[in-house]
Amino acid sequence: MLHCHLLSYQEPQPYGEMLARQYALVEKRRAGEIEDMLLLLEHTPTVTIGKTAQGGDLLTSPEELARLGITLETVDRGGEITYHGPGQLVGYPILDLRQHGQDLHRYLRDLEEVIIRTVGELGLEGTRKPGLTGVWIGERKIAAIGIKVRQWVTMHGFALNIDNDLNPYRRDFIPCGIRDRGVTSLAEELPDLGLKRPDVEPRLLRAFAEVFGVSPVFYTLPVFAGEMGIITA
Repeated sequence: MLHCHLLSYQEPQPYGEMLARQYALVEKRRAGEIEDMLLLLEHTPTVTIGKTAQGGDLLTSPEELARLGITLETVDRGGEITYHGPGQLVGYPILDLRQHGQDLHRYLRDLEEVIIRTVGELGLEGTRKPGLTGVWIGERKIAAIGIKVRQWVTMHGFALNIDNDLNPYRRDFIPCGIRDRGVTSLAEELPDLGLKRPDVEPRLLRAFAEVFGVSPVFYTLPVFAGEMGIITA
């Protein structure tokens, strides 16, 4: 079975720093210096604008976002505008797709399947919408997915709403350019459970290992930094 090295950041991470780290890891994976990896984390409040975003979908000015303590980032992933913040579980797989089917459509569906299985363990029915990448609970999106692939090595990934602030989705932009559907979170769908990241992350990791056929190898940040030669501060 293939190994996938897991690195779980426990404190919210600045988006720009994690993007630079992804690029460094992608180059190492392309060169065969590391095996597959999965980064799991939360971000400090950030609105990201993907490659297919429409000009009118950003509803709040950059100046007002800054006043609200939200960073604005233009990024090179697929998709439109979304939000990252504390209480949301973000996953960045650094995978060589030549070992996972070498099929971008299949990869997107596999990422959706990971989320569907995760929320399914909690009693929710996650579904797909034809033509709309991501995972939905009814007509409300609970997880966004946007990727980039360089010579079959992946970066960016998925974001599952657990108990994060949903106001930016409803106030600051049109989520993923979709005007006729809403957003939701595990906290909104299952308010009596009081779910937090520690309740969800092990379920998601188990689903990821099943869907991609990998065996997780757990890293702590100092060991990871020393073995991979990555600057962490």
